[in-house]
Amino acid sequence: MSEPVMGVSICRPPALRRFALLATALSLLGCTVLSAPALAAAASATDVVYSVESAKASKGLMLDVVHAGKRLVAVGDRGHILYSDDQGVTWTQAKVPTRQLLTAVFFVDDKHGWAVGHDAQILASEDGGITWTKQFEDLTRESPLLDVWFKDVNSGFAVGAYGALLETTDGGKNWENVSDRLDNEDQYHLNAIAAVKDSGIFIVGEQGSMFRSSDEGQTWERLEGPYEGSLFGVIGTAQPATLLAYGLRGNLYRSTDFGSNWEQVELKAARGALEFGLSGATLLDDGSIVIVGNGGSIIRSSDDGETFSVFNRPDRISVSAVTAAGNGNLILAGQGGVRVTSPTGAENGKNGSSK
Repeated sequence: MSEPVMGVSICRPPALRRFALLATALSLLGCTVLSAPALAAAASATDVVYSVESAKASKGLMLDVVHAGKRLVAVGDRGHILYSDDQGVTWTQAKVPTRQLLTAVFFVDDKHGWAVGHDAQILASEDGGITWTKQFEDLTRESPLLDVWFKDVNSGFAVGAYGALLETTDGGKNWENVSDRLDNEDQYHLNAIAAVKDSGIFIVGEQGSMFRSSDEGQTWERLEGPYEGSLFGVIGTAQPATLLAYGLRGNLYRSTDFGSNWEQVELKAARGALEFGLSGATLLDDGSIVIVGNGGSIIRSSDDGETFSVFNRPDRISVSAVTAAGNGNLILAGQGGVRVTSPTGAENGKNGSSK
């Protein structure tokens, strides 16, 4: 079924976290078909093509930003991975063995991280994001991985288009296709994966699809969610069994029982209900939650997700991801690159630069 995305309708569109919200990224993604689930090994060292160094990398399309300890690491277009050790004031481009669009990044500690993207690529770093190696790719899939999550340095999952679910138990030396663990006959795109405190792992995706696991991903239960549109993200809160799922047209839902029951969270902007898609979120050290999305939407909660304040940046730039800058400010990633803002998401004049 076709679903309009920013004025565009494509055949069974990848209603993918971030892509559906960023026109630039969407233009990079065709209408593709997932091949048979044979897993391909990473390319040999002689075949490696590295991302092109660019002084403007921090101003290009960036789709995710996270912490590796105190360091910030961002990923995005053309295989660009950037890192900052000064709270986002300046960014250094990492050496990365791909030129494909990277969609998500996750660090389990200050050294070990993984990034995923097009061609089902999975990259890994053992030095806090300075250098990267390619662990896995499958050129035959012609479709992206969209999110990655690790429990520790050994055990992790990657999710993506057409129901892709990959697992590793050895830090990514080997990846296994375990998509058949999910009751996902229609191969709905899996857009995001996250841990929920004291409960387990949760996946959301296309057509409101939801899956949860309470045994570290060995078995999964499909849930009847509260929304039939695409969900682009999920985040666990500071409270046990409590999580938020968010997606198209400002739809935001909250559960306090690991997804068994849901309540919609109303989002009121200055001119009425917020109708911009929501694409990324972060849990701050004080328990506050920040969610970002299209139209420069920055929403924030200090009551475990029960209510949110809404701010729309005047530039209306699409924002894909958010994390704390480490000094009370926020780091936003999206169209126009990575930027430092005030705690509300307003500009503070300290946009990042590359070096």
